[in-house]
This record gives sequence, structure tokens and C-alpha cells, in this order.
Amino acid sequence: PRLVRLAGMTKKRRNAGRNKKGRGHTPAVRCVNCARCVPKDKAIKRFQVRNLVEAGSQRDLRDASVFESYQLPKLYMKLLYCCSCAIHSRVVRVRSRENRKIREPPPRFRPAADGKKGGAPQQKK
Repeated sequence: PRLVRLAGMTKKRRNAGRNKKGRGHTPAVRCVNCARCVPKDKAIKRFQVRNLVEAGSQRDLRDASVFESYQLPKLYMKLLYCCSCAIHSRVVRVRSRENRKIREPPPRFRPAADGKKGGAPQQKK
């Protein structure tokens, strides 16, 4: 007699850790930390916007500038991490089985406008 298994193997995540769905193959990208080849849909992506000039030099540039309101350029970087590096550098955290099902992003804390430390979480409109 043949045994028929109705239930397959258990799955840790419903998307298997990827965002591929109908595609058979996705191109590989390199992790910014360790240069590991990671499928593009599996890589953890973060968009980082930084000032081109550090805060200490900004005031010197502003004082020496001829223009009153010159907007300093920003540096826009799309960072792609492999799963190991993202966990190790705390870009993402390990979550419990129940918390893994929560799909909404965690609340973002923005600094208060008056310059004091610690701000209230951003309200949804």
C-alpha cells in the first residue's frame, strides 16, 4: 500500500523569504557588506540618504559661500544586504513565530522639530 502525504513540508514563511511569485529566475545582486551573490528579490533593501558634507564642515561651507540659500547636495544610496549581514548589522531583527506574521513596518520615530531628543511616532493621515 502506498502512503499519500497530503501535507507537504512545513514552511517558515509564506513567501519563502523571497518576493518572486510568478517569476522563475531573478538576477543576482551583490551584498554591500560581504559581496555575496543574493537573488534580487531576496536581498534586504534599504535606501539611505545622507548629506554629501558632514555636519562639522557644513557650517564652514555656509559661511564661505557667496549664495545665501545654497542647498548642499545629498548622497542617495540603495543598500542591498544578504540575510546574514542584515541580521548581523541589525538592519533587520530576528522575530518570533507570531511576530513574523506581522507585515506592517515598525513605527518610525522622527526627531522633534524643536531639536530635543526623542520624538513622538509619526501619525498616519
